Amino acid sequence: MAKSKFQLVGSLLRPQNLLDYKDQIQERDDITYPFYKDFEGYQEVETKAITQIIQDQLDHKIDVLTDGEYSKSMWHLDFIWGLVGIERFIADHGYSFKDFDGDHFETRKDIGIRIVAPLSGKNHHFIDIFKAVKAQDQGNDVKTTVWSVAHAFTELSVFNGLYGEDQIYKTKEELKAGLINAYKEFLTEYKACGGEIVQFDDCLWELFDSSNKDSFFAEGNVDLVGLAQEFVTVNNEIIDFGHEIGLKIWTHNCRGNYESRHASGGTYQAIAEKFLGEQHYDRFFLEWDDERAGDLSALNVLAEKDQVEVVLGLLSSKTNTLDDADRVLQYLEKASNIIPKERLFLSHQCGFASCDSGNNLTVDEQWKKIDQGQEIAAEFFGRN
Repeated sequence: MAKSKFQLVGSLLRPQNLLDYKDQIQERDDITYPFYKDFEGYQEVETKAITQIIQDQLDHKIDVLTDGEYSKSMWHLDFIWGLVGIERFIADHGYSFKDFDGDHFETRKDIGIRIVAPLSGKNHHFIDIFKAVKAQDQGNDVKTTVWSVAHAFTELSVFNGLYGEDQIYKTKEELKAGLINAYKEFLTEYKACGGEIVQFDDCLWELFDSSNKDSFFAEGNVDLVGLAQEFVTVNNEIIDFGHEIGLKIWTHNCRGNYESRHASGGTYQAIAEKFLGEQHYDRFFLEWDDERAGDLSALNVLAEKDQVEVVLGLLSSKTNTLDDADRVLQYLEKASNIIPKERLFLSHQCGFASCDSGNNLTVDEQWKKIDQGQEIAAEFFGRN
């Protein structure tokens, strides 16, 4: 059976009975990941919801399955919460996003992280979730979505300064080594239990565009190139390790997705040579649903990398209406003039619910948009 050329980034809208539990999590920091023991009935509701969303994906001809990210509260932090040595807490402020009118918007605040012991990725809860999805895959591929190690390292070190004489890790290099080791421990166990695909999600590349007015560390940073190189080097160490043990390593990049809002601008042209050209991923999920990403010329960096696949995020998961099919087909045609069609796929620019609350559309609207994606992909890739 031919593989679908339409892909899901990962997350899907949660049902209300699951959200009733999820909403409570963000208000408390006296609870321990994965929070099952803190809320009676929570695990049962989550397990049933995951079983249903896997079947829903199969019904809509999705052939690379996830748990819909129903086991997560936020697209990235759950992985870190699941590491030995991490303690979460409610911070004074959430992440900064752009509101619909361009004004400041603040996300949920349970984003605080402390390192209270040496980090380890062993016995991670994500392994249990993978096994549950794998048991229901009906012969389809299963991918696990994980926060990229470089993004995590940047947040822990640059944004939170979680190293120093009064910390578990005394230096930035010690913190880096500890985090990388934890990721390798996780990947080793993931492979051992049958894992084949890991997708590292990452929302920081565009912040290395020195002209990006929304970047919170590009402006005035005299060592921006050095920071970018460190970022790429850290990611490549984990990517190369994954390849060594037999995993396919994918990545997804976007400019933020929280309740249909975005966090920043920045174009792919500005960072293509380093973040597309130098990272060793097998498949790139990229965001091109609006003008913020720039044109498709950045794909030229990947044109000669014959083994690298590109998933074009030309559809929007943030709107409740169907996308402009003609625009999508035109972009696919332009992209195929740079990269052969057999190496291209189509997707939405991001998931439908990067965090619990999800984007501003209904479940029915979500599936209509997914079905449209399947139809557009079948039309374009079915052409001779």
